[in-house]
Amino acid sequence: MEKFDCVIIGAGPAGVAAALTLVRKGLTVAVFERGEYPGSKNLFGGVLYSTVLNKLIPEFWKEASVERHITKRRYSILSKNSEMAVEFGFEDFNHPPFNNSFTVLRAKFDRWFAQKAEDAGAVIFTETVVDDFIYDKGKVSGIKARREGGDVYADVVVCAEGANSLLTEKAGLKKKPLPHQMITAVKEIISIPKDVIEDRFNLSDNEGMALEFFGGAVKGMIGSGFIYTNKDSLSVGVGCPISAMKENNMKPNDLLESFKSHPVVKKLLRGGKTEELSAKMIPELGYKTLPKLIADGLLIVGDAGGFVNPSLYREGTNMAMYSGVAAAETILEARQSGDFSEKGLQGYIKKLEESFVMEDLERYGDVPEKLSEMPQLFKEYPDAILKMVQGYFTISDLPKDELHRQAWNGFKDNISMWKLLLDMYKARKAVL
Repeated sequence: MEKFDCVIIGAGPAGVAAALTLVRKGLTVAVFERGEYPGSKNLFGGVLYSTVLNKLIPEFWKEASVERHITKRRYSILSKNSEMAVEFGFEDFNHPPFNNSFTVLRAKFDRWFAQKAEDAGAVIFTETVVDDFIYDKGKVSGIKARREGGDVYADVVVCAEGANSLLTEKAGLKKKPLPHQMITAVKEIISIPKDVIEDRFNLSDNEGMALEFFGGAVKGMIGSGFIYTNKDSLSVGVGCPISAMKENNMKPNDLLESFKSHPVVKKLLRGGKTEELSAKMIPELGYKTLPKLIADGLLIVGDAGGFVNPSLYREGTNMAMYSGVAAAETILEARQSGDFSEKGLQGYIKKLEESFVMEDLERYGDVPEKLSEMPQLFKEYPDAILKMVQGYFTISDLPKDELHRQAWNGFKDNISMWKLLLDMYKARKAVL
């Protein structure tokens, strides 16, 4: 009978953070990853927030597979062929620890991170699907893996299975997510020479930029398009709730092509070559509908636990790593008493509640649900605002006062000012 101190399902950031923390304390740990290698099945826009990682591996950026550190952000509202944007740039973010914000390609980064856990003593089994938990008198005591000698036992199991966690549903810890609680994201990696990226986005050395697009970027649906600068490529994609895709009879790939063909976006991608296409589900469960996170012999971490901040921060990996470390620390404490029951693992919940993870989820976790009640934010308002602004800056023989009056009157004819102000207030409270 094969037995470890801990079995971890999934070699993403949460699972590897847990494994690394445990093996450094001398525990035997097995990690089961269904992909060909860690990161092979992971889509990431994206910005890696690294406060937790930098504690696990100080100054990790000197050796890790990171692309660029983020010094600039741009948020854009698009109509059919126009843009209104706000952009920020911070020189202070050009110095270590670089505001703990880096673009990464998960296929490279996850492989590097997993190797750190292996070097420290973790055993990682790839191309292995875990079909179920093994129970002993109601307590999880191992896993059933789709491999030779598939029954593997452990004192405790950590489920880091990802957003579509069928195991947590099978164990009765999580209800099947509703269509509005899951984001369908599709992304391309588009190669562009390093010097072209830096010239086009006004960057130097390893500076990076994160761009997010709303409104016409996703045909007025709830969701957004994005572009992130890598060393010699761009991560380009869109993400919308499954419910919005169904309601608008939209396919993810068609939406991505529409986004890429928008006049504003098309200019940023010119001369690029698509190298790969991938898709992912992102959980936006909401704070009040998070799954049960512990059971006898079991802890849930990362996307499987719904640890994603859906606000403008788009923070997932940092929360995932924190949950992995917190789970590992709880296991170490439980090991001292020999109590891996649900009661013995309560420390995990306490650690989460006292951290930024639960505080931010309580603050921002229900943002998608609140915004879904105001669909006008994503189509009606952007179109009207951009049309008004265009009118303000149109040059003609008319006096400027008359131009401004026409633009303003055209806006008021289509938009209720009181409703707009109320919606802006609600949106500000939800997002910022």
